[in-house]
Amino acid sequence: MPLRTPRASGWHPRSVTTDIKSPTFTSRDRILLGLSGFSIIAAGALYMLGATPVVRFIVAGAALAVLASLVGRSVEALGERLGAAATGILQSALGNLPELFVIMFSLKAGLDDVVKSTIVGSILANVLLILGLAFVVGGLKHGRQRFSAEHSRNLGLMLVLAVFILAIPSFTAALHTPAEGYERPLSVFVSIVMLVLFALSLPATLSRREKSEHTSPIARDSEASNAVRAADKHGEWPLQIAIGMLAFAGIGAAFVSEWFVDALEPAIQTLGISQTFAGLVVVAIAGNAVENVVGIQLMRRNQPDYAIQVVLQSPVQVALTIAPIVVLMAPLLGAAAFTLVLSPMLIAALIMSAIVAVLVVNDGESTWFEGCVLIALYCGIAAAFWWG
Repeated sequence: MPLRTPRASGWHPRSVTTDIKSPTFTSRDRILLGLSGFSIIAAGALYMLGATPVVRFIVAGAALAVLASLVGRSVEALGERLGAAATGILQSALGNLPELFVIMFSLKAGLDDVVKSTIVGSILANVLLILGLAFVVGGLKHGRQRFSAEHSRNLGLMLVLAVFILAIPSFTAALHTPAEGYERPLSVFVSIVMLVLFALSLPATLSRREKSEHTSPIARDSEASNAVRAADKHGEWPLQIAIGMLAFAGIGAAFVSEWFVDALEPAIQTLGISQTFAGLVVVAIAGNAVENVVGIQLMRRNQPDYAIQVVLQSPVQVALTIAPIVVLMAPLLGAAAFTLVLSPMLIAALIMSAIVAVLVVNDGESTWFEGCVLIALYCGIAAAFWWG
């Protein structure tokens, strides 16, 4: 039998490369990448040219919001390539990078009020503002929406417990207990406890089952991650592209965070706002809440179960990971005396938001009016911190 040539058998040398996937960038991805590069260049140029602090503050804050979205997109792409269960863990570990960088630079600059208010503001922005907007958008389009009351209660309970653990050093100082004066070692101990609690949630995430009792209330599960990707209408990125984009976003966020903090103090003096308000509202929304706008999209698509999970898990992760990391790294940044002792008003705002979160999700239903109430509470709390 005569041997067939490669052309006769249908084989062609170029076909060797057909199994290698090329990145799929949707128009949304291209816009996000373009905005990320432009915002970094703009913030850097204004910093180098010595523009007015207010302009640098606004542009750097906008750049942080864009980079936070790119970090979230890159994390989702990594989850696609590494496995569904890994997405929730990656989201927990890397999703708050821009916010963490701002906190670190603020701590290094001695802006303790900004640091503490940013931690609290990240929780408030998601529990009250983002969840409220999600209820309003979903309610106006679909009317009363129903979701799993059991899952929502678990998340709400975890949020309350995380907030109460976070508040322990503040209570010891405010109530003048025998532990008063030992807030730093107590803050370190509480931070370790919270990180251990977060670590204990990871095996449940990796060994995900269909039954709800096997799920972790901390890290996002695979079904919610799939819903997020569908809501955002993203293309598929190869592993190398996803890692490269995450590195680009992380490095960019580090530079922009430094420029943002450099303009922060003179800008708030010019604008007449307090450090607490800047951290509670501006930094918290730019560094954390914008990335969770996908929760609003999910409610609009009538997927309330996934929306509640995405929105409420973010504040739990902030309490269990961001706050402890800041406390443990404070000595390395020249802030060895930093503690988790918060002002009475910040503690009150934290507790109010956690309790309200439990109340609104307890019945497994949401309406647009409940969303309006959540937003109104957020606006009232934010206004109370305008002066300090």
